[in-house]
Amino acid sequence: MTFRSLALTAVLLIPWPLAAQTPPLVDHPRIADAIHLLDVWIEEQRSYQALPGLSIGVVYDQELIWAKGYGVRDVETGAATTPSTVFRIGSVTKVFTAVAIMQLRDRGLLRLDDPVSQHLPWFSVESPFEGEPEITVRHLLTHTSGLPREAAFPYWTTHEFPTREALQSVVPGQSAIFPPAVRYKYSNLGIALLGEIVATVSGDNYADYLQKQVLGPLGMLRSSAAPGDAHHQQMTTAYLRRLADGSRGIAEYYDTGALAPAANMVSTIEDLARFAALQFSQGSRAEGAQILKASTLREMHRPHWVKTDWSGGRGLGFSVSRRQGKTFVSHGGWVAGHRTHFLLVPSEKVAVIVATNADDGSPSQFSTRAYDLLGAAIAQATTPEPKAKPFDSAWRQYLGTYADPWGWEYQVMILHQELVMYEHSYPPEDSPTGGLTRLEPVSEHTFRMSDGELVVFEINNQGAVERIKRRFDYIYPVVEAQ
Repeated sequence: MTFRSLALTAVLLIPWPLAAQTPPLVDHPRIADAIHLLDVWIEEQRSYQALPGLSIGVVYDQELIWAKGYGVRDVETGAATTPSTVFRIGSVTKVFTAVAIMQLRDRGLLRLDDPVSQHLPWFSVESPFEGEPEITVRHLLTHTSGLPREAAFPYWTTHEFPTREALQSVVPGQSAIFPPAVRYKYSNLGIALLGEIVATVSGDNYADYLQKQVLGPLGMLRSSAAPGDAHHQQMTTAYLRRLADGSRGIAEYYDTGALAPAANMVSTIEDLARFAALQFSQGSRAEGAQILKASTLREMHRPHWVKTDWSGGRGLGFSVSRRQGKTFVSHGGWVAGHRTHFLLVPSEKVAVIVATNADDGSPSQFSTRAYDLLGAAIAQATTPEPKAKPFDSAWRQYLGTYADPWGWEYQVMILHQELVMYEHSYPPEDSPTGGLTRLEPVSEHTFRMSDGELVVFEINNQGAVERIKRRFDYIYPVVEAQ
């Protein structure tokens, strides 16, 4: 990919056009002002929290409109953090594992409702719950399998993670905590099993599959689920939480072994921006492969499990939540002094990615505030000026009250220079606009409703409406009694 620097000094503005855009969106006054304010606030927060380093990127549709590094990747050397600095992304790895599963599903090699044991014959767990269904691939993706959070090893204490063989030997001795599909319970073990399914079904090991089918095609050249020497040389130093005297220790690096599908990836803001752009793609991409169908991406973003209090839910690999009337799709990550947050607002095609190199960093604080500020600016900058209302005086012939044979009434009106149909409800809608449907002109006497279907006014020889064809049904003029 080609980046163009729009600023010198410490601020790195790098519009990344997968689709050409002139002028760059970052040059829009509203966005430039929002970036300036955000830049000041982030540095203030980083300094106050004494965070060593932080990187952030903001994506709109197919463009990385802004990215910057703050602080240092290593305190001792003073090497600066940049958008190309390599971080461990922890549990954000789980989203890539979900992508691999969905690719295999789309190729017809598995189904989401397949029992896990169908693909992993060695898989079984003890269960005190009689008559419950088998654990499926979908259960693992949504963290509703009822499995324990971890495999039966103290790896978060020892930082010694099991091999695949050790994982396979210990799982049959573990016990389910809940029946499947009863409640949400986050499980690193469940995602490790998904990685085993990827390897078994594809015939390739997990890390190699990800490199060949996901990271490589997307051009994520500094990312890997099995980082080697080159990645370690570019990786930021990881720091423990700040102590009372202001000091920080250095977190040791450890590979997560058979838990790699849950937590082992390394990446950069620039690379993760490519992955974010994929989430908003609707077909062929100018740069980078379309590794999943748009319909599959939408399937991953929507809730497949909703918490009992309706506070949020799980998509396929993603967390799904609602705030300010909008749906947010996200995942956080935390491992060994690295914390990351990957945030999408699919309806607006906006993403924010933040990575920090401290155990007490709070990347979601920065991603949420960045979205609040820049998301609004992007919406203002990309919303076209209102066009003149397509009012046609000939529409007046359609006005009036109509009814179906069963007495349900409709009224065709002109409001704000637009033709609308008001559907009378019994009881009436709570809101005055609840029964309104805007009629978008298509051709003579033909209009399209907001649900995409047609309304056709059938005109008789006298130039009056004989009837209205609405979808495949008919409504007729109501004749006023004399």
